[in-house]
Amino acid sequence: MKTILVDAFNTFVIKDYGIFEEMHSLLEEYKNRKIIVTNANDEQIITLGLVNLPYELFTLKHEPEKSDPEYFKVLLNKYDLKAEDLIYFEHNVDAVKSAESLGIKTYHYNHEIKDLVKLKDFLDNNIN
Repeated sequence: MKTILVDAFNTFVIKDYGIFEEMHSLLEEYKNRKIIVTNANDEQIITLGLVNLPYELFTLKHEPEKSDPEYFKVLLNKYDLKAEDLIYFEHNVDAVKSAESLGIKTYHYNHEIKDLVKLKDFLDNNIN
């Protein structure tokens, strides 16, 4: 079963709002493991509201950033996964390109539009 990587800030957690509940409800439709990914350091985790999340949080605290493929290599190693075991949605184009460079099926999520219909389509078409 594929693991869903979920971009943290400006995707799953919205500034001054908290968890994007509609997205959370959508993700709950899938029994797959979910991991929230961020660049945040310990202080930023608190200030950005990345606490008390319903899924585990993975960060390398900017060493390196998600825009560096090494970030995802470390994640794969830590969780003993292969790129084909993952699907990922992310608002940052550079992070999308980084993950895709390793063969991770990735969707560029527009955090301003918040189109959950397109996100659901991506998930449905790539979850198996």
